[in-house]
Amino acid sequence: MGRKHRAILIVISATFGLLSLNSFVGVLQAQKTYELKASPENIHWGYFSAELEPVIRVNPGDIVIIEDVPRLDPVDMERWGIPAEEMSEGYRRIYREVTDKGPGPHIMVGPVYINGAEPGDVLEVRILEVELAYTFGYSRLSSRGGTLPGEFERWERILRIDLENKTTEAAEGVVIPMNNPFFGSMGVAPAAAAGRISTVPPGVYAGNLDNKDLGTGSILYIPVHTKGALFSAGDGHGVQGHGEVSINALETGLRGRFQFFVRKDMKLKWPRAETPTHWMVMGLHEDLDEAMKIAVRETIDFIVERFPHLDRNEAFMLASLAVDYHVTQNVDRTKGIHGMIPKDIFK
Repeated sequence: MGRKHRAILIVISATFGLLSLNSFVGVLQAQKTYELKASPENIHWGYFSAELEPVIRVNPGDIVIIEDVPRLDPVDMERWGIPAEEMSEGYRRIYREVTDKGPGPHIMVGPVYINGAEPGDVLEVRILEVELAYTFGYSRLSSRGGTLPGEFERWERILRIDLENKTTEAAEGVVIPMNNPFFGSMGVAPAAAAGRISTVPPGVYAGNLDNKDLGTGSILYIPVHTKGALFSAGDGHGVQGHGEVSINALETGLRGRFQFFVRKDMKLKWPRAETPTHWMVMGLHEDLDEAMKIAVRETIDFIVERFPHLDRNEAFMLASLAVDYHVTQNVDRTKGIHGMIPKDIFK
């Protein structure tokens, strides 16, 4: 039996009205809703590849509920005092049964094949809702990674999550709100010629963006590189600051509702996104300065494409006057800058 037949699915008829974002017109219907839980049959560990067999096939407009798992062995979690009943059987089975891992560390749920998606198209991923799914998470310092390699010894901390209040006490007397959980990694398969690539560095296929602005209500646009797109999500982040400087967010398991559309009217070089209030452009490069240059060029391109009455000089000026550029993350080999273009300045 193939992996796609072993996927855990619940099929429900559903109708969904569009989010109130400026780029959407009219009302579209979701044909079906599927639920996809993390289990050995429904994940790939540490890599993206065009050779992966899809675990599910959906039509544009369909919704897929994806539930991922924390990235620490359940046996270790029990040693640190997490009760066994707080960990799903799928979570346990992944760590007991999956041996095909790497080169990256992330457990990715999927891939989802979207009918009609072809190389050169854009996959529109509407992130309808992201919820905390586990009562614990962890954060880790690396002796070799992060923004300050060599300055800290390896260290980690297990944190309890208050699901009712959506908070975590990160240290004595330090309580952090967790109102905007997000999937650190959401991406499509690279082109077949790339082979099997690590989940660590993000790229034109999106992947490990670690972008805290891609939570509930946002939309991610990803260039498609292989037939069906082959979308996967994982690396649940309960909370994270821009930069993710230590190398980890609060890593946990999340439950997300995604809706997919195939955009044949868009052509992108790099992933883009939007929130209800901003359009988002991205720059990705091993050199942070180069990532910034890419993000600024993407800003200029976006403004003149969307508002043809503006020229490139005016767009560059607006990038300086009104666009906020954030260090998305500084730790994933390929570093990220994203620019937030406010919608409300364009009258």
